[in-house]
Amino acid sequence: MGRAPAGTAMSRGEGLGGTQACGGRRRAGTGDRRVARQLRRGSRLWAGEEAMGAKRPRRSQVPEGAESRKDVGDSASLQRLPPELLDHIVSFLPVRAMVALGQTCRYLRQVCDSEGVWRRLCRRLCPQLPPEGTAGVRPWKRAAILNYTKGLYFQTLGGRRRYLSKSVAPLLSHGYRKFLPTKEHVFILDHGGTLFALRHALVASVPGHAQWRRACRYVVLCRGAKDFATDPRSETAYRKYIYVLVAREAGAGRPCDCVEVYLPAGGQRVFRMTFHAAMRFRQLALTGPEAERSLLLLTEEGKLYSLMVDETQLDEPRSYTVQLALRKVSRCLPQLGVQALASGPSSAGFLTGTAPRPRPAPRLAPRPCPAAPQPCPLPDQGAVYLEVHAPGVYRDLFGTLHAFDPLDLQTPLALALPAKVVSCALGYNHLGLVDEFGRLFMQGSNRYGQLGTGDKIDRGEPTQVRGLLCPLDVWCGLNHSLALLRDGELGQAVLGCGCGAGGRLPGWPKGSATFVKLQVKVPLCANSICATRECLYLLSSYDPEGGPAYRQLPPSQAPPPPAGSPGAQTCEQYLGQLQGCATLAGRLAKVKEAVGALPLPPCQKAFLWEALKLIGRSARPRSPPTCS
Repeated sequence: MGRAPAGTAMSRGEGLGGTQACGGRRRAGTGDRRVARQLRRGSRLWAGEEAMGAKRPRRSQVPEGAESRKDVGDSASLQRLPPELLDHIVSFLPVRAMVALGQTCRYLRQVCDSEGVWRRLCRRLCPQLPPEGTAGVRPWKRAAILNYTKGLYFQTLGGRRRYLSKSVAPLLSHGYRKFLPTKEHVFILDHGGTLFALRHALVASVPGHAQWRRACRYVVLCRGAKDFATDPRSETAYRKYIYVLVAREAGAGRPCDCVEVYLPAGGQRVFRMTFHAAMRFRQLALTGPEAERSLLLLTEEGKLYSLMVDETQLDEPRSYTVQLALRKVSRCLPQLGVQALASGPSSAGFLTGTAPRPRPAPRLAPRPCPAAPQPCPLPDQGAVYLEVHAPGVYRDLFGTLHAFDPLDLQTPLALALPAKVVSCALGYNHLGLVDEFGRLFMQGSNRYGQLGTGDKIDRGEPTQVRGLLCPLDVWCGLNHSLALLRDGELGQAVLGCGCGAGGRLPGWPKGSATFVKLQVKVPLCANSICATRECLYLLSSYDPEGGPAYRQLPPSQAPPPPAGSPGAQTCEQYLGQLQGCATLAGRLAKVKEAVGALPLPPCQKAFLWEALKLIGRSARPRSPPTCS
């Protein structure tokens, strides 16, 4: 009488007898039947009330072999609720709990993935979101995920404290699409076309070091924005104006595109350019110095236009007409459809469309069209064309001034790559390209090791970076480069190479000639990266219908292993240098540098660096205990 049957789980602990446990289970079962009876009476839309009227058998009447089957039936009692009531209950769960619930069984997955549940959840997360602000195949699910994962994170550079802070998230924003930092603000564009200005509070500032507090307030700069840009230089002191491409209504209610110029400090509009209603733009970029600023405008048809702006005269209240001219890349190659723009201080890159095409026979890279009017061949989709406006930058990028024409700075130069290019990042004198297979190619000056190739030799053509695949975002600065990885052997991490002065590479003050893992905490859904002299910024906003989708590299295009690997020569060189080190700290530093120079996978490099760090900590001399 005092023992429980074999295989029976006690509900009150081991000290209770079998009769008490069964009695407690009878009372619990009576309460469940009473709740189920009330739900059946209140629901008129659910069929099958007669089937639920049968009483459950008592535990004493159930054989021992049927205990497990009854427990399984009790655990699946959610399936007996009306679908409308279950959808209403699930919509009140947090996003993480709802996703975890959808992974339990197929029925609950269908319930948690329904558009009605995501609509209620989106209304709870972002009640101010208008219905027309959603778009896509699954609009409400996309809107809920965008608003749940949105966030702007920043980490100060140059100090000992390395912590990741999160700025204030505007309640009216619909996810995050693009951001640009200035000296005192961070501008964020959401998927609904609203441009926000987040102001940071500066706690203390000394030469070479700044301490920031989380963003204290934000304002809405403008609505209906398509894109925005500022000075392409990485130094925030030069970013004095914000150019915003917006859609406005002209006379007689006709929509037209405008470019409005704002002051970052106060948010005042100082200049406005209105275009013809027949011209529809989708992206803009800036390049060149302040007095001769080139504003590049990309139309929806893939044509590229430009106009000259003198920023030194924008504060003067006057009205004048500017000439909008077709760029040479669209004049010389009329069949070329530009898909995206990328700009630097003295250069501009153009990516063509990435429409699928049949695989042709091996061919040579397309050459830039000469100045004379000659018929140009149809370029392939996914190609990259580059404009260089300064002789020094041209020499750093291509290693020569042979083809540089100072009288014709708009000549498009084609870059030869083995596959289509999906993204491009331009720095001052180097660039990064990512192809459709997720491979990273670097080109330009390598004085500080900012190309990540393991040496400091300049590259006059795109060179693949071994060991780094499928980056989520690539950013090129003045003399260092950053790459954001989400899925890979390192997990979520920020990799960097180049000059490490001023804390540019957290954890690597002396810099590195290869991409190394930085001491930065990466948010869960980070998808964009940017850096200034003071801070490193990470934008988090996961779009289930966007993002780079890389293809699998065919085995036929996989590069063969090199015949003579430079690893043996590098080991011999560093081994000779190790023998000259007199202290243990010097030897550990030299081994750490050798690990970064060797052609090892990123996971092995990260393991060796962490191991060397632990060895260095354990080898520190400890102070002797004090004698009483």
